[in-house]
Amino acid sequence: MIHFVGAGPGAADLITLRGAALLEKADCVIYAGSLVNPALLKRCKPSCKIYNSAQMTLEQVIARMEETEQAGGDTVRLHTGDPSLYGAIAEQMSALDARGISYDVTPGVSSFCAAAAALPAEYTLPGVSQTLILTRLAGRTPSPEDFSRLAGMGVSMAVFLSAGMLERLQEELLRGGTYTMDTPAALVYKASWPEEKRVCCTVGTLAKAGAEAGISSTALVLVGDFLSKSGERSLLYHPGFSTLFREAQP
Repeated sequence: MIHFVGAGPGAADLITLRGAALLEKADCVIYAGSLVNPALLKRCKPSCKIYNSAQMTLEQVIARMEETEQAGGDTVRLHTGDPSLYGAIAEQMSALDARGISYDVTPGVSSFCAAAAALPAEYTLPGVSQTLILTRLAGRTPSPEDFSRLAGMGVSMAVFLSAGMLERLQEELLRGGTYTMDTPAALVYKASWPEEKRVCCTVGTLAKAGAEAGISSTALVLVGDFLSKSGERSLLYHPGFSTLFREAQP
């Protein structure tokens, strides 16, 4: 059996209980290179074969999985954060489907959650924003979406895989026409890791702030008014608002 497991954002204790249990009994672990905290690999049993997928192609990854499957063992494919976000698991699942090999997916805590916790902040503030966009700027890998159009919505945004292109990211955010030079922004480097850095700035100072902090990779960029506003009071806990479990008070 192949188990795709979300390792969480970095901290060794932010993997799920299910993910940790699968890791402990695995016969083979293929982990996502420097993006996964090596402390997690200490959970593996001594006989477990461990491979760094940063040094492998898709074909090599599938071959190791297939070898373990034929030997009657379990493989954990350990991805950073949650495997459904920028995890490239769809192509792996397609290859396994073609070979008739069973698999399942264990979700993990994504870095966008850890970044908000680090600040701390809430993406969905009443009266400020009820929408969060998870996206990335096109680089060596193209993107089918028009980034500036997404930025033009003016909602809360978490931008992955773009810390090495902050000047262009800043331009695209402003080109959307809704964010301004003064719109709050933040850089969170390696959220939940011991070396975590948090830099609060504005869209207009994003590139400068990143350069001064020495951040050019492994960081999320957060953008939106949720970073500086408290929002309106939630109706859910307002005494004058009825719910299925509580009657409104006069």
